[in-house]
Amino acid sequence: MQDSKFISRRNFVRVSGAAAIGASFIKFGDDLLLVREASAEQASKPKTPVEALKKLMEGNRRFVDSLKKSPRRTVEVRKEVAQEQTPFAAILACADSRVAPEIIFDQGIGDLFVVRVAGNVVNPSNYGVLGSLEFGVLALGASVIMVLGHSRCGAVAGAIEGVQKGTEFPGSINNIVNTIGPAVEAVKDEPGDLLDNSIVSNVKLGVDKLKGSVPVLADKVREGKVKIVGANYDLFTGEVKIVT
Repeated sequence: MQDSKFISRRNFVRVSGAAAIGASFIKFGDDLLLVREASAEQASKPKTPVEALKKLMEGNRRFVDSLKKSPRRTVEVRKEVAQEQTPFAAILACADSRVAPEIIFDQGIGDLFVVRVAGNVVNPSNYGVLGSLEFGVLALGASVIMVLGHSRCGAVAGAIEGVQKGTEFPGSINNIVNTIGPAVEAVKDEPGDLLDNSIVSNVKLGVDKLKGSVPVLADKVREGKVKIVGANYDLFTGEVKIVT
């Protein structure tokens, strides 16, 4: 996240460099967000949530088919986005080392606003996950939020052990496992592989939490300005599939 100040409702969030080159104001309740005007390069940014999701999934198809373009990863782009960031999508992904959104969606520097935490969980709130995603939408203009789970997720496997055996894990790991627990409970009696079912259930749980989050995300979804989707990444095939 770029430098910013979150102040009282009498003030605003100042995004780096805004005053120097022109800015626009986003009104949210009694608060204001000050953001930079789009440059010519940013004109190609998807204009709707549907276009943004399409761009993500096209990038994943390139990744799966080994046709990666590795776009916007040049020295010039690096210098350009050092002045500002205008990601078109926000991704809540697991911290798993094999799940790097910029790579699996074949996107470049500054294209994705990525929040990563084990188990791609939305709670507990003190992780800053929800606030980070809200910032990505309000201050940076992301029009899609994707909750991205993945196959063979160790955090979900731990939650299954917690539900089935009452296992408790050391330190704050237990907080993550307990957050995923309700997703396991929801599918524990369903046919099929419990781990696979729980991974998808956990993604859906995260999506539901975000869609119902007031005052920011729920309103944006209702107004059609933001789309929140859930997806699952297959570690073996590299494919991302929308699950909700």
